[in-house]
Amino acid sequence: MTIKAGEKLPSGAFKTMTAEGPKEVGTDALFAGKTVVLFSVPGAFTPTCDARHLPGYLQHFDALKAKGVDTIACMAVNDMFVMNAWGKSSNVGDKVLMLADGNGDYTRALGLELDARGFGMGMRGQRFAIIAKDGVATHVNIEAGGEFKVSAAEHVLGQL
Repeated sequence: MTIKAGEKLPSGAFKTMTAEGPKEVGTDALFAGKTVVLFSVPGAFTPTCDARHLPGYLQHFDALKAKGVDTIACMAVNDMFVMNAWGKSSNVGDKVLMLADGNGDYTRALGLELDARGFGMGMRGQRFAIIAKDGVATHVNIEAGGEFKVSAAEHVLGQL
């Protein structure tokens, strides 16, 4: 079942790369007591994700923070090494937390899988953005196939 606004986000964990090496980030630490924008892309370095989706959150970082966002997190069904390389390549610094959902476990828990086998990408996550306050989804923006509108930083900014 797909997550909806008003529902608590499922428990789970991601992998991320830190200066000290690989680290697990649990959903309790990520969401508890915070306003978080969690956006998902079908894949790191893919055209729309790399040229527009992630850059939009970097461009609007200050405005999102000014609206009370504590954490901006980007997730993809990629491994932490790819997410780390993408973050470095995009100069995210500490503005966007790059989260790897390598096996797609969290994506499945949200009910937001994407069968991208037709593109040779296997099972991935849909393009979406969730605004969460203290672990509860206040807005769930899921893109229609091939679109990039409701998960964009500009749209999310208007919802805060």
